[in-house]
Amino acid sequence: MRTTYREEPCRSAMNRVTGMGFRWSLNPYMGCAHRCAFCYVRGFERRADRPSDERYGTNVRVKVNVVEVLHAELARRGWRRELVAIGAATDPYQPAEGRYRLTRGCIRALGAAQTPFSIITRGPLIVRDVDVLSEAAVRADVMVSVSIATLDESISSRLEPGVAPPRQRLRAIRTLADAGISAGVALAPVLPGLTDAPRDMAAVLDAAREAGATHAWSNVLNLRPGTREHFLDVLEREWPSEVDRYRRLYPAGGSGYLAPVEADPIERRVAAVRRGSRVGDRRRIVLSPPPQPEQLVLAM
Repeated sequence: MRTTYREEPCRSAMNRVTGMGFRWSLNPYMGCAHRCAFCYVRGFERRADRPSDERYGTNVRVKVNVVEVLHAELARRGWRRELVAIGAATDPYQPAEGRYRLTRGCIRALGAAQTPFSIITRGPLIVRDVDVLSEAAVRADVMVSVSIATLDESISSRLEPGVAPPRQRLRAIRTLADAGISAGVALAPVLPGLTDAPRDMAAVLDAAREAGATHAWSNVLNLRPGTREHFLDVLEREWPSEVDRYRRLYPAGGSGYLAPVEADPIERRVAAVRRGSRVGDRRRIVLSPPPQPEQLVLAM
């Protein structure tokens, strides 16, 4: 599907977040051409009466003035240089960044303001910004997490139709780590029955370790209304034998989270695999929790 890009100014660059290890998020784009089947932002789109089905990601808002607005916000006397999370609601290195370079401009602004920031992305395009990331890391803490749910391309290509293959993302971790940037892996999301086998999760973490990953974190799939319906459609088409399992695990009208009786065994397997991988041995290990859907405030 072709993506339409809408160039629109924003009133604010940073958005306040509650209940997390960071208080501010930053998203240069709204909507995401990666079109991941499991993306929880589909739920936000549905609540805003925007498409959350196959059409999601075909319309991306480009905040063309976000760098200028960010400079102004960082220059305020009351700014306390708190941690800013980039990419909590949409990927900052989706294809649009290749043209607009808004994420790059934001990194420059944050670095100049000595403001710590983290980035989460599935886009290996981030390697183009090794120079500005390195410059920013001299002035403030910088941490990058690259999301890889599986190394199996037959699975990833169907779940993440607009994303580069997993091995390409691993090369991005290597490039960043070799440049001295804290770059790790997000084993996310963990999908019951599809990517939660210990050997499969271990393959991701072992490959990340070989690539020089300095930290790791993970989360189990969340299916809120909007995301759930689309994800079930994808299962029906690609893995029909899994549909009944997911309808049981993620009932309509539920919280979107697995019940503890289902989630706890998966979490224990993930924890054991993560300990065994010893990701981060060469540096301080950082196990950062991912943002939860209800804790994010999206600027529209």
